[in-house]
Amino acid sequence: MAVIKKFLYVNRKAPHGSIFALESLEVVLIGAAFDQDVALAFIDDGVYQLMRNQDTSGIGTKNFSATYKALGDYDISKIYVEKESLDLRGLSKDNLMPLTWEDEDDDWAEKDSIQVVSSTELAEIIDNQDVIFSF
Repeated sequence: MAVIKKFLYVNRKAPHGSIFALESLEVVLIGAAFDQDVALAFIDDGVYQLMRNQDTSGIGTKNFSATYKALGDYDISKIYVEKESLDLRGLSKDNLMPLTWEDEDDDWAEKDSIQVVSSTELAEIIDNQDVIFSF
């Protein structure tokens, strides 16, 4: 019998200016395609990865932020955003793009994927993972 491990991808970097955010997103989608139990955490400047209405035209890079909306299609429903990181940047959940997943146990109802959690709650979540990738 195969043992399913829990994988947490921790995103700490801003979405543009380095390859970290895009690489993380690609690895997450690949892992989910292979039926890994995937969760994501966004802390520090990583919270900017989920900002609504990103516009990269001024910096000349590809805007890949729309790809986050595909996470639900890969059965990724556990997306944690650290409240303290939002607060320090003057942001709230309302500044983040809506990300949803469809709950087959609830007649395919769309449900919110993003959970804003305290640093204490996030520490518990991290402690309960089998594998942690940090980007």
